[in-house]
Amino acid sequence: MYEKKIPKDFSCGMSITVEIIGGKWKPCLINSIHQGIRRPSELSRHHPGASKRVLSLQLKELEEHGIVEKIIYPVLPPKVEYFLTPLGESLLPIVAMMENWGNDFMDEFNQRQESKTAIQL
Repeated sequence: MYEKKIPKDFSCGMSITVEIIGGKWKPCLINSIHQGIRRPSELSRHHPGASKRVLSLQLKELEEHGIVEKIIYPVLPPKVEYFLTPLGESLLPIVAMMENWGNDFMDEFNQRQESKTAIQL
């Protein structure tokens, strides 16, 4: 596995939080699993902008951090589901606040994007 030349500094809570949920799809995955979307194929359909590889990597990282638990059922074909751990459930207020803030800022953000695009043309 790739090892960074400069070690990460985890001496403050913000750096730990960003390490755990600081992926493009991690907050979305946490929210989706909370809503009951647990199978990898369902998660992939629910987030069509993400490749299956990226979702798999981010789910693996969430699992390594103890945020989600992966259950592999002994059936053929294999069935896999993800569940939030108690630690993962403790992140739900943060994820909800992120979504609420984004919804509140959406109109202004879209206006800025449109004016930015108009300037570039």
